[in-house]
Amino acid sequence: MRKYDLVVIGAGPAGLTAGIYAGRFNLKTVVLEEAMPGGQVAMTHLIENYPGVAAESGARLTERMQKQMAEFGAELATDSVSAIESGENGLIVVGRSARYEARAIIVATGTGYRRLGVPGEDEFVGRGVSYCATCDGPFYKDLEVAVVGGGDSALQESLYLSGIASRVYIIHRRDEFRAVPVLAERVMNHDKIECICSHVVESIEGSFKGVERLNLKPVGDGEPRVLEVPGVFLFVGLKPKTEFLGELLEKDDRGFLVTNDEMKTRIRGVFAAGDCRTKPLRQVATAIGDGATAAYETERFLESNKW
Repeated sequence: MRKYDLVVIGAGPAGLTAGIYAGRFNLKTVVLEEAMPGGQVAMTHLIENYPGVAAESGARLTERMQKQMAEFGAELATDSVSAIESGENGLIVVGRSARYEARAIIVATGTGYRRLGVPGEDEFVGRGVSYCATCDGPFYKDLEVAVVGGGDSALQESLYLSGIASRVYIIHRRDEFRAVPVLAERVMNHDKIECICSHVVESIEGSFKGVERLNLKPVGDGEPRVLEVPGVFLFVGLKPKTEFLGELLEKDDRGFLVTNDEMKTRIRGVFAAGDCRTKPLRQVATAIGDGATAAYETERFLESNKW
């Protein structure tokens, strides 16, 4: 059993920030991440609204956070967490590789992309269906691709893909985008991007080689349409990575964790930070604020609950 003052679950901006602050508080801390440190932000092509930092890739931004955290003494470990349990001397974080005894826990698991749920999606994942333009965009150099969605992520990734693909089609079920106006304006005025609004993807078809076409259905009046593309990038919303907690912590109707302003959950010693919790805005800036607050409140909790 590995023993720590604090176990942080998730190494996105919230988790890394919590690690930085916990290290500065001299708490023995480990940050657990099942995949790549940085979370979804690390796969974001360009971040241009983080205060005081010139536009740059999410990978570079989170790499600096990770280095800073290490300098303050917090550990980073690769492990997938399946549960949180009660122990004789505190809380137990159950990982695939090890069990971690903790005096306090911060859940900062972030979100994952929602699936479209149409025929062909599962069949062609990795063969034309993607959820990461930065990861898979280079495979479509000088080819036509489609992006499904109308929020910030969909439009940001469309702009990134426009620098690789010969043409980008944005398929959105509404007649107006949900993204911030500056992104919508860039997309609407881009000569390599075509918007197909008021349509949804009915199915994805192809062969053993991969995706070949999308069958589109109009929302309301209009005619069905077949879009011949070898690749489709899906950005239709986010879902919190909180399933592993079961009913342990309170969640809202979408699965996001419920906390107070101090990032406290309903269980003493368990905090939540970042995009996995209920909040009005999910951005790098707000995740970092959550992580700092959670670590501060953790230090106060441990100071008043010495074992």
